[in-house]
Amino acid sequence: MDDEAVIPAPARLLRDFVNTYEPQVDQESLGSVRRLRDWVRTHQPLPGVRAWHATDLEQVRAVREGLRGVLLGHAGHDTDPASVEALNTILAREAVVIDFSPGGDYGLTPATGSPVGALIARLVGAVLRCREDGSWARLKVCDRESCRWAYYDGSRNLSRRWCSMAGCGNYVKMRRRGGRTS
Repeated sequence: MDDEAVIPAPARLLRDFVNTYEPQVDQESLGSVRRLRDWVRTHQPLPGVRAWHATDLEQVRAVREGLRGVLLGHAGHDTDPASVEALNTILAREAVVIDFSPGGDYGLTPATGSPVGALIARLVGAVLRCREDGSWARLKVCDRESCRWAYYDGSRNLSRRWCSMAGCGNYVKMRRRGGRTS
């Protein structure tokens, strides 16, 4: 399990967002518009966003899977070009603009004012912060093909391969050795 105290907040947001779907057990945390709204309120409140729609849910899931595809690349896996292309298409449609404060800090806001744009602005802002603090390359997806859970690689040399050594790491190693797994 990740030591939450060492994971920068923007990296934690991105990891938690990607992990709203768990491929290994086909568990969807964003199964309805209501659940999307609740997740956003809990993890990344967006002042001014009142209504979400079914089409927003589809776009948010596509953004999530596109980010999972990018994190696959961070872990040295082949990415799914279709999911990354879908991400890029949504990012182009839901453009964000940068707003500077008088003190020189900045924030991103949606150019369109849509709920999806507001969430994308927060996620893109998190990516930029992760790039600034060096944690972007530490966000990866588990090496176990059936898992693909996002995790933060806190290892010194960025060599971690599994979401958990006790779970997926042991499973993969046992399979390679021809051992039995349950």
